[in-house]
Amino acid sequence: MGITESESHHGRPGMSFPADFIIGSATASYQVEGAVNEGGRGPSIWDTFSHTPGRTWNGDTGDVADDHFHRWESDLDIMADMGLQAYRFSIAWPRLQSTGRGPVNAEGVRFYSKLIDGLLARGIRPIATLYHWDLPQELEDAGGWPVRDTALRFAEYAARTVEQLGDRVHIWTTLNEPWCSAYLGYGSGAHAPGRTSGADALAAVHHLNLAHGLAVPEIRHAATNSPDVSVTLNFHVPRGVHDTSPEAIRRVDALANRAFTSPILRGRYDEDLLADTVGVTDWGFVHDEDLAAIHQPIDVLGVNYYSTVTVRMWDGVSPREQNDGHKMVGGSPWPGGDSIEFLAQDGPFTDMGWNIAPDGLEDLLVHLHEEFPDQPLMITENGAAFPDDLVVIGSEKRVVDSERVDYLQRHFAAAERAISRGVDLRGYLVWSLLDNFEWGYGYAKRFGIVYVDFDTQQRVLKDSARWLRQLLADRREATQKDAAS
Repeated sequence: MGITESESHHGRPGMSFPADFIIGSATASYQVEGAVNEGGRGPSIWDTFSHTPGRTWNGDTGDVADDHFHRWESDLDIMADMGLQAYRFSIAWPRLQSTGRGPVNAEGVRFYSKLIDGLLARGIRPIATLYHWDLPQELEDAGGWPVRDTALRFAEYAARTVEQLGDRVHIWTTLNEPWCSAYLGYGSGAHAPGRTSGADALAAVHHLNLAHGLAVPEIRHAATNSPDVSVTLNFHVPRGVHDTSPEAIRRVDALANRAFTSPILRGRYDEDLLADTVGVTDWGFVHDEDLAAIHQPIDVLGVNYYSTVTVRMWDGVSPREQNDGHKMVGGSPWPGGDSIEFLAQDGPFTDMGWNIAPDGLEDLLVHLHEEFPDQPLMITENGAAFPDDLVVIGSEKRVVDSERVDYLQRHFAAAERAISRGVDLRGYLVWSLLDNFEWGYGYAKRFGIVYVDFDTQQRVLKDSARWLRQLLADRREATQKDAAS
């Protein structure tokens, strides 16, 4: 199906970014590809999880999703029409190694090779994420991320993938949001594989960190075009309203943020994190050589940001508030954090129930710059779900998502302010290009700037997509004027 849109647009955003600042959009393999039984792809933990009754909204699965596996070329045309400078996609591990081991699957390589070539032909930089949560089911059956061997298998997968595709990718990202993989997958049970063990969650934290560290030199060795190497973390931005909030903020920061930034960027696990979790695990899974392996130089740190949390220490008597923005399904994504209370926040909110706080993005970027002044950053995900409606205006189908336009405008402005404060910010990738399978929420939440009719697979540019297209057009015009003057 083609694109339906209106020629009208929301004015000129009036923003300026450095000439080399990259603006694009992003997706993830299981959320958009479909074709789960085609092209030699094996089952992933998300196939198993979504097909388990009660795990996802309405029993939705990613079996078809956006059918991007078959519609990739027209989807690339949409990106080109918008003028995107970059597209961040993820490679489905079980599409390249059906069991997570052994030689790569030629059919899977062909799909991603065509995708990358198609991006380059349209002047769009490919940003490839090696792991966006679709662990091959056979590796989960062997223990999953809580066991060391999964990190070794990931390093092998990274090497073999980059050997096949490593001459054309602009940025290789090892992991997307290991916080979610570890804490939601093995702690709370809200994400695949659905386990509810704090000890498993913390073991998964370490082996995800180790997987990243082992993969970085493999990528650098196998790539032939000197790409940037990255990891993407979803940062929690905790705030306080109580005299016990500083301690709660420290604990949240340790579990959610420094459990990853300290080993990856400093080569250590912080003592307070180990002390906070001593009742959950003794961290005996950390071997002597691991931290040196994890602590590899990276070219850019991916930053995913959506909202803030407001915290204080629980008094142990009153009903404990748990407004952390994540689905409650029985387990906890905060091992060792039972004394933390997540308070309800003021709106406005997105359709996910997440508060809209652009200043949180600015604060986060400035904080990361102050903590790691020599580390370039990139916003690899930012966006919002709203209950979009497809309407007919005149003879055209439209999605008037003014709330998302406002959301993006305010968050782009926050990024601009961060740059003015000295942050080395290299780009901004809007989540998500397409409405898609939103994990445990199935198809009930729409994050896309392009509307997808899941019955017909027709794509319709939302007003937010036209806003982004105008922003990019303004940048091109300004660049041309500068070149001519």
